[in-house]
Amino acid sequence: MPEKHRRYSLKEKEAKALLAKASERLGLDLIQFSKSKASFEIVESDSGEVFLINGKPFLFKAGDDVFPTLVFDQFLDSAPHVVVDMGAIPYVCKGANVMAPGIRRFDGNFRKGSLVVIVDEKHGKALALGEILYDSEEAKNVKQGPVVRNIHFVSDKIWNLIKTL
Repeated sequence: MPEKHRRYSLKEKEAKALLAKASERLGLDLIQFSKSKASFEIVESDSGEVFLINGKPFLFKAGDDVFPTLVFDQFLDSAPHVVVDMGAIPYVCKGANVMAPGIRRFDGNFRKGSLVVIVDEKHGKALALGEILYDSEEAKNVKQGPVVRNIHFVSDKIWNLIKTL
């Protein structure tokens, strides 16, 4: 049975506050959207809340935090990447944290707590969004244990909600 959701427009003040919070977290200037004639909507469901800009799902809300979706190309292109081997893919796509042995390389610099995009080594496709647990130099030397905490992944509830919009 399809999940029910509610879709409605956001007031400009609410949209600006959400964009400011997301801009700070992502290190991107999302305020530019509020200066244009963009439409801002929110989709609420049991799976979560997805924020649409001009009908495209750019952000989602988890608790009090705002994160980019896996279809927000501007963020995916600018964020640091963690490249994983093909054996890690099924686990990452089921929500597992990224473990050190499955990591092939890091592209870009990051600080502990930064958001990173997890991509596969063969095609470079975004599999998940995660929070890195180490700084750039530290992460390269980790040989075991988790390196990235998985936040949003292909086939999770938010992903499935986005696909129905």
